Amino acid sequence: MTFLLDGPAGPLEALYTRAPNPRGWAALVCHPHPVFGGTMHNRVVYRTAKAFLAGGAHVLRFNFRGVGASRGGYDGGIGEQADAAAALAFLQAQHPQEVLVVAGFSFGSWVGFQAALRCPQVRGLLGVGVPTFRFDFSFLHRVTLPKWIIQGDADEFGPAADVEALLARCQEPKGRTFIPRANHFFDEHQTELADALAAAVAWLQRQSLPA
Repeated sequence: MTFLLDGPAGPLEALYTRAPNPRGWAALVCHPHPVFGGTMHNRVVYRTAKAFLAGGAHVLRFNFRGVGASRGGYDGGIGEQADAAAALAFLQAQHPQEVLVVAGFSFGSWVGFQAALRCPQVRGLLGVGVPTFRFDFSFLHRVTLPKWIIQGDADEFGPAADVEALLARCQEPKGRTFIPRANHFFDEHQTELADALAAAVAWLQRQSLPA
């Protein structure tokens, strides 16, 4: 269902979907850069949400401030972290006893991950198209949560070598999938992306949920 949730700069437009076969977890999926047309309806965000639903996770997507029906304006990533925190608070209220995970595409990974680290209920992270050229992800080095990155090996905003270097400094558990010849938006590689997402969600489920 589409609805408005309470955000720090005003209402945030959101889409909440319950898993048809729930398995005790829920996912927040954050969209790419709002200045460059990112919304919760982006196709990579949609595919990510679809993969979590198939894995039995309830899913919340939302528009950052200034996007769609969300109030406010772009705030350089700082206000957007507060938006993500508000979205996580909604999931916590809906699922107080369940595991939460945070996923993000591009800018959404940088924002969502930082918000996730302030929420003890979050037990896993999934980044898709991590933009290491534009944003500093060194905060991940100290993070002990399970983390997985899916990246095109031709990503113009996050070269494979940079992602490998980032993960080399991160603590376990961790992993990554590189999709050959895929660019930042996974153009012409949506099937491979869907397969990678399914595998990453299954890994996160094993790592994050109680045995």
